[in-house]
Order: sequence, then structure tokens, then C-alpha cells
Amino acid sequence: MSQLISIVGGGMVGASLALALQTHAQQRGWQLQLIEAQPPGSAGAQPSYDARSTALSHGSRLLLERLGVWSALAQRVEPIEHIHVSDRGHPGVTRLSAQREGVPALGYVVENAVLGEALLGGLDHSVVSWQAPARVTRITAAEQGYQLALEAEQGEAHQRADLVVIADGGRSGLLEQLGIYRQSRAYDQTAIIANITSANGHAGVAYERFTENGPLALLPMSQNRSALVWTLPVAEAAAVADLPDAAFLARLQSAFGFRMGALKKVGARHSYPLSLIESEEQVRSGLVVLGNAAHSLHPIAGQGFNLSLRDAMALADCLLHAKPEQAPGDLRVLQRYLQQQQADQRQTIALSDWLTRLFSNQRPVLTAGRNLGLLGMDIVSPLKTVFARQAMGLKG
Repeated sequence: MSQLISIVGGGMVGASLALALQTHAQQRGWQLQLIEAQPPGSAGAQPSYDARSTALSHGSRLLLERLGVWSALAQRVEPIEHIHVSDRGHPGVTRLSAQREGVPALGYVVENAVLGEALLGGLDHSVVSWQAPARVTRITAAEQGYQLALEAEQGEAHQRADLVVIADGGRSGLLEQLGIYRQSRAYDQTAIIANITSANGHAGVAYERFTENGPLALLPMSQNRSALVWTLPVAEAAAVADLPDAAFLARLQSAFGFRMGALKKVGARHSYPLSLIESEEQVRSGLVVLGNAAHSLHPIAGQGFNLSLRDAMALADCLLHAKPEQAPGDLRVLQRYLQQQQADQRQTIALSDWLTRLFSNQRPVLTAGRNLGLLGMDIVSPLKTVFARQAMGLKG
């Protein structure tokens, strides 16, 4: 008798999990299902200057190679050859180099539409059932697994799944139905997202600059654009985001400096409030919480999707290596996954939170300490290697 694994959320995390499971799904007697509220984007859509993007670590590249989709991405990503970390108004600086670390790139920046297209394009639809647009309106525990109520274009349907993976993002209402609470700690900061063009281009450098108002990142993109993530206090962010282009670029230039020459063009701006959000439960019998539904991080270290991809691959490995008699929703299997990933999750979340708090604090003692740390890291090779491996999403 076949067993149904329903992945609620067909975005980058959900699609990655489906890809990781599909090769051995039939052998294990699994049916795979992706349920996505948004209809898939039209293939071959014209690229936009304002396309949103994701930073992939070197470790994520290795995982995407395992999934068989890296070849479809390789010519459409922008490599990060150098990382430059600085503190505005202070001498502290750290520089990382792909060549020094012995890797082709420290990371890559890819447009979300391109990554999504590659992941969905890799799915075997004889194995993975794709339902979109469709929405899970109700989820209730059943004797084996969960009962789902689906709302789709053809009407409402009901089905029982042996394993439900909730990967529908940071605003998942299904967790509330299940009584799974999410701890939230607001940073009193807003991130402004936009694409920038500069006179000198990015030269493959990702800049992380800490200012008195919060961190600012410019990541290299295709077509010599840079992806801006500018963190500002909530009270200030709305007014800055709404500035005319010339005034916005002048304000950004003042905060960032002239390392890329004059900032010439800015596209559409998007803003969202920043919080550290963590689900109090990630596994139950027949249930896993994955991606932003499990943990939403500050973008300061660019580790949100990279951590979620590692989670998805670890979950797939535990399911695939379970004993043949163990159902995919077996609590022992799911607890094994969580035990394996907890150290990685705690380390990544703690680093992101610590960096946010350290570099958003202007107390003189902390300012002096962090600048000594940046200078020391730039001088002491072992420290730099540890930092680089964390940035690249590599363990050990």
C-alpha cells in the first residue's frame, strides 16, 4: 500500500525536499505531493531589473549539485569571489577570498525566479504530484498521519497523508490550527530590499557594512547589479524607502561610501520588519515544520535559505535511510532528523542573532571590541578560516 507525503508549500524549500526524495520514492512505496497556493510563474518570462534574489552559500551549491539542478543554474548565478566586512567610521575590516579558501566561489547570488525554475524543472511529475493553485484550509490529526482539507480551482477535496511537511513560509496559519506556537523577538528594524547599479560595478565582491543604524549589504548580481539589503530602525525606514531615487541613492552613498564608485540607479524598493522567529515544535508523529515556518532569521548573514536547504536535505536523508518497515511519519525517524540538525540550527541562528545585536549596538566598549575583532580576524588566518567556513555553510 502506497504512503502519501504531502509537502505544503511548493517554494524553494518544499521543491528541494521533493527533489531529494523523488529518486527513491517509488522504491519506498511513497507518493509525493506538492501543494502550492500560488500558480507557477510563466516559463520564459522576461527578466526584470527589480528581480528578487537569494544568496547561496558554497555548501548550498554542493547540495544543489546532489539534487542535479546546479548545471541548470551555473550560467545564471553570480559568483561571490570576495567578501568585505567593515564598520562605518571605524578601522575594523575583514576580507575573505574564494582563492584563499580554495573554492570556486564563497557563494552565489541567484534570482529567485531562476532558482525556482531550476528546482521545479527538475521534478519528475510521474513521481511528484503538483497541485497549484491549491491551499490547505484545515489540518487535523488522524489515526495514521493527518487529514487535509484542500481548496483548489475544482473545489474542495479531502485526503489523508502519512507525512505532512509544512513549508509554506513564515506566515503559516496551519501551525496555529495545530497549536504549534512560534516565538518571536522583534529587532525594531526594517529591511529595505532593492537592486542597485554603481559606476564601477561590483567586481564579484559582497559587501557587509555595519552602520550606526544597522547593517547594510550589497551582493553581486548578474548584469552588474547589486542586491541591496539595508537595515534601518523602524521609525526611519519608511521615510527612507519612499525617498525619490536621487535622494535615496545619496542617502545610501553616505552610509556605504564609494567602494563601488557612484551609485547610479535604484529599482523598486520593498520593505519588511525583522524578527527572529522560531517554531516551538518542528516534529510530531506524521508532521515536520520546515523552512521559514520553522525559523525566520535576520538577513545579516544571508543564511536563511541555506539553513533551510540543509534541513531539507537532512530530512530527506533520514527518511531515505529509515528501516523499510518504518513509515515516513514514524516519530523516531523524524526525531532523528531533528537531533541531527539541532546543532546546525542553533549555531546558525545564534550567530545571526549575535551579529545583529553586536553590530546594532553603539556603546563605545562594544564598538571598540568588535573593531578589534574584525582587525584580528583579518590578521589571524585560523580565525578567518572559521568565519569563512561558517559563511560558506560548511560544517567543521
